[in-house]
Amino acid sequence: MTHLVAIGGSDAGISAALRARELDPTVEVTVVVADAYPNYSICGIPYFFSGDVKPWQSLAHRTHADLEATGMRLRLDTLATSIDVAGQQLTVRDGTGTESQIAYDELVVGTGALPAFAGIAGLENLTPDDGVHVIHSMGDTFALEKHLTERDPKTAIIIGAGYVGLEMAEGFTGRGIRVTQLQRGPEVLSTLDPELACLVHTELVEHGVTVHTNTAVRAVENTPTGLVVHAEHDGQRVTHTADLVLAVVGVRPNTSLLEQAGATLGAGRAVMVDEQMRTGLPHVFAAGDGVTTHHRLLGHTYLPLGTTAHKQGRVAGENAIGGTARFAGSVGTQVVKVFNVVAARTGLREHEAAAAGYSPATTQVAADDHKRYYPSAQPINIRITGDTQSGLLLGAQLVGRLGTETAKRVDTYSTALFAGLTVEQISDLDLSYTPPLGSPWDAVQVATQAWSRAHTPTGVLA
Repeated sequence: MTHLVAIGGSDAGISAALRARELDPTVEVTVVVADAYPNYSICGIPYFFSGDVKPWQSLAHRTHADLEATGMRLRLDTLATSIDVAGQQLTVRDGTGTESQIAYDELVVGTGALPAFAGIAGLENLTPDDGVHVIHSMGDTFALEKHLTERDPKTAIIIGAGYVGLEMAEGFTGRGIRVTQLQRGPEVLSTLDPELACLVHTELVEHGVTVHTNTAVRAVENTPTGLVVHAEHDGQRVTHTADLVLAVVGVRPNTSLLEQAGATLGAGRAVMVDEQMRTGLPHVFAAGDGVTTHHRLLGHTYLPLGTTAHKQGRVAGENAIGGTARFAGSVGTQVVKVFNVVAARTGLREHEAAAAGYSPATTQVAADDHKRYYPSAQPINIRITGDTQSGLLLGAQLVGRLGTETAKRVDTYSTALFAGLTVEQISDLDLSYTPPLGSPWDAVQVATQAWSRAHTPTGVLA
């Protein structure tokens, strides 16, 4: 009987275990989980703090009992410490500190990523007891909730204005906490062009969040009068004080286990894997936020996303029991809700496309989400990036009000990118229409037609 061991209780590890058991119920599957919370939605944590999701147990994709009912065995509060590749043995340490070995026939590593501190002095030494928090696990969640409940902070500084930082700004604001958001770049949400990210910035300010862009945080210290954040803004030294600091400045791949076992590192110092999620080490697969991603427009890159981790884990689990599945690739589709605005992107922005060797150009339009004569029509601001030589769609960015189906419209662009459509071909798509929900030419197509008028590719259009 084959024994598959999966390391990691989040998206990749659990997906691998589920897929293996689905395809072959005779496979013995052990999942090694570093904490006591397997298969919890880390992406849902901000909505626990906002109060939209209660109780915290609701964040579980599946309960412990659900997982064990599939036939897998869970080893909770167990840390994988080393891999003996030649001997096909995994060394683990349980909650009591006792080490033991687990023999495996095939191994899937889904150790994910760790919080990054971007060289900010003090962050690695300050703890939740000091009022400094990260949001990366259920343990982090409980520590922050305890702080909010017991200390009732009135002010918070969020370092970083990416997806989680923006979601937490909304969550804190909803709890009556005055939020100051510090962003290194020229605008919030650096995955969007500033021309659209500024709309998200405005939404934050309108809901009481103080936003400082072009602000590089250098250090955080705990003083008798509160937490002090030292930063530089446009070359000038500035300080900000608050009762609580939340650092959400990104992640770095957690590669130590595989690196020590001899795996090769690639983009972003993530573990290199092929499209079958093989690491190059015999009988060892890897998936999720700790590995490189095949991007359909860029090749190998590092792009940690929950959707990608689920897909990669499924591929790894299938191949670990003898399958031939391949990860078809990502186009970097992402979406976030910030108060009453939804921002989304897929594919490449113009500078990313140029760096990848394309000849890109970008246009921006505002297109109504449905027919204007039907009440409550709202504009969606859309930026389209296409290749001026081939006419290929390269990317799309959208910002619209909540309710404009911005998330589903970015999915249309994502599908077009996956299929390798030209910008012009999007006008041929048979999209749904009724006046309360859309237009005969959907907003998706209005935007691409504007690009075609401005950048007719040589030899593509008559």
